[in-house]
Amino acid sequence: MECVVLAAGEGKRMRPLTASRPKVMLPIANRPMIEYIVRAATEAGINRFILVVGYHEKEIRDYFGDGSAFGATIRYATQRRQMGTGDAVRSVRDLVTDRFILLNGDMIISSDDILSLSSARSPCMGIYSSEHPENYGVVTIEDDIVTGLVEKTRKPPSSLINAGAYLFDCDIFDRVDAIGLSERGEYELTDALMEYIREGTLGALRFASWCDVGEPWNLLDANEAMIAGMQGGVEGEIEENVVVSGLLCVGEGTVIRSGTYIEGPCVIGKNCRIGPHAYIRGSTAIGDNCHIGHATEIKNTIVLEGTKIPHFSYIGDSVIGSGCNFGAGTKIANLRHDHGPVRACGRDTGRRKFGAVIGDGVQFGINCSINVGAIVGSNVRVAPHTRVDGCIADGTVIGQ
Repeated sequence: MECVVLAAGEGKRMRPLTASRPKVMLPIANRPMIEYIVRAATEAGINRFILVVGYHEKEIRDYFGDGSAFGATIRYATQRRQMGTGDAVRSVRDLVTDRFILLNGDMIISSDDILSLSSARSPCMGIYSSEHPENYGVVTIEDDIVTGLVEKTRKPPSSLINAGAYLFDCDIFDRVDAIGLSERGEYELTDALMEYIREGTLGALRFASWCDVGEPWNLLDANEAMIAGMQGGVEGEIEENVVVSGLLCVGEGTVIRSGTYIEGPCVIGKNCRIGPHAYIRGSTAIGDNCHIGHATEIKNTIVLEGTKIPHFSYIGDSVIGSGCNFGAGTKIANLRHDHGPVRACGRDTGRRKFGAVIGDGVQFGINCSINVGAIVGSNVRVAPHTRVDGCIADGTVIGQ
């Protein structure tokens, strides 16, 4: 069986993190999120993949190559214009030979659920029971047959949602060829699914686990889950008088200096410098070539490669892009005074504790303060002793 993974989109809701990389290559526990899909599918016995690529496709092609490093065969289909999921399915028509699984590239799914889906009768849709169905396409079923599919609605008819995972045979290509442009100006796969629903032929398979990664703060949920399931291992150097509590993964060439306290689970990449006297708290993922300095505390945060947070800083519940530099004493707030849910650029994060999203290449002067829910664009420059709040566009210079 073949597995088609949709990985062509930019992921505009993930801006500024996707300014220089495709959404599916954003890291979770220091691995691109799409890698978890590929590995879960191979564990389910599928080793032939077609990745639909487009936006910054070179990064995906360079990372996966022909798939041999992942125990698989990987081919690529390029979606030149991102014209919707239906258009993406059309792009693999000449590459698919038989029944195939179709997966969105921006989710976490288990190998057990993929195995169950591969054994189902096609066509079939993976569904999941969500506490917030209003944020997704909502599904109604009867005797494991999909009877209705409604896109995001304030009054969802059920708690079951479309998980973005399907089993199709080649009949789907004629169906997507027959659909027209949606109101959004795209060819939507869900429009093709409606024909199956009217015929009463679209099966439903309940997934045991599922994690959507549609917004920057969703990365923290997925990161926490993936780190918790890792096995510890230290390939770098840990000096004397370092305290480690819980699971820790440390990459080759990394040095953790004396006086540092680490509460796992945490993962630290290659060639990093941590400490002395740093405090790294649970569910933190630090990418390659990073520096976390003296008296700096990092908590439940994703730090991308090449970022420096040298000393006397606090970063909590945040996603930090690559190549950033934090001036001494810079702090990110992560809790409202009223303990209410944090909003970021008008969007509800659903989190009581959330700090900020910082794009690539951001430079902070000393003693900056970043307020809860701030989203700071790539290559922003912030003067010393400056408060940062709200939505900051790419390339903005704040202060003098």
